Amino acid sequence: MESAQALVTFTGVQKTYDGHTLVVRDLNLEIQKGEFLSLLGPSGSGKTTTLMMLAGFESPTSGEISLNGVPITRTPPHKRNFGMVFQNYALFPHMTVADNIAYPLTVRKLDKNEVDTKVRRALDMVQMGHMGSRFPGQLSGGQQQRVALARALVFDPQLVLMDEPLGALDKQLREHMQIELKALHRRLGVTFVYVTHDQSEALTMSDRVAVFNEGVIQQIDVVDRLYETPANRFVASFVGDNSVLDARVIQNHGETCEVQLADGVHLHGVNVNHAQVGDTVQCSVRPERIALVGTESSSGNRLPASVNDVIYFGDHLRLRCQVPGQPELSVKVPLQHLGHMAAGQTVHLHIPPEHLRIYL
Repeated sequence: MESAQALVTFTGVQKTYDGHTLVVRDLNLEIQKGEFLSLLGPSGSGKTTTLMMLAGFESPTSGEISLNGVPITRTPPHKRNFGMVFQNYALFPHMTVADNIAYPLTVRKLDKNEVDTKVRRALDMVQMGHMGSRFPGQLSGGQQQRVALARALVFDPQLVLMDEPLGALDKQLREHMQIELKALHRRLGVTFVYVTHDQSEALTMSDRVAVFNEGVIQQIDVVDRLYETPANRFVASFVGDNSVLDARVIQNHGETCEVQLADGVHLHGVNVNHAQVGDTVQCSVRPERIALVGTESSSGNRLPASVNDVIYFGDHLRLRCQVPGQPELSVKVPLQHLGHMAAGQTVHLHIPPEHLRIYL
């Protein structure tokens, strides 16, 4: 996409707090109008600092942030006109729900009739039309989160920034709110930038995900490509479950290569980082891509393994398998194998070459 279409552009942005360690390094990022972009990464990876620089609560040490092509690096937060939702909701306890939502409008000195109309619309938007007169203390965590969201949306911002907004909710409510947020985003067409360390949350909700580690975006992509074709070892291990085999490259065919495991088994896979013959590599495959095959199968990319444990997950079985000289391998199999699998038995695994990704 051309940068002319980008709503927000980070150009060469860096941030250090102590003058030595870069929390964010050489960040170049385009956020498109109307997209749901998640910033995903472990604690300390730079994702929240990036959000805070976009909000204006932190200033970049160097580089420039632009909105619609206009630099905003030195624009104070209240003049950026962005909605913000935090994990702790930050609601005023002494004010009713309606007054909490009205707050950004009263600060902007809108007249009372307009305020009332916009507050009613925002309450309906988050399905809380009947709760305007309650106080935050009378609401559940999920309801408080909706009020915080309505307050962030009430003044029609062009950008809504969210920092782990569902982190304090229990699993079931969090999953419910993920679906609601995604539906709300579709309905409104506002640009959402969402910080999370929860990879399943990022995959469920986003149009694109930027994976951060050590202040650098490791990969930014649409969710299915991010999951199916991770760019490096870090992304493969951080996004989704990952089974790993250590190996050495014995033949290089450019886009693909052949590797040998410690026990002599040969496998073919995708040569992601252009490993050369003799390189020590890590072979990565999603557990659901590994299939159980019979001993009579003549397909390549097979390896024998012994089952250490069979775990029942409700909608599938997880086998913990041991291959000689390798870390434990996780294999997801359908429920039809229930009762046929037991610890101690030997199985034959098939890894499709197109799903075995080989990383330096």
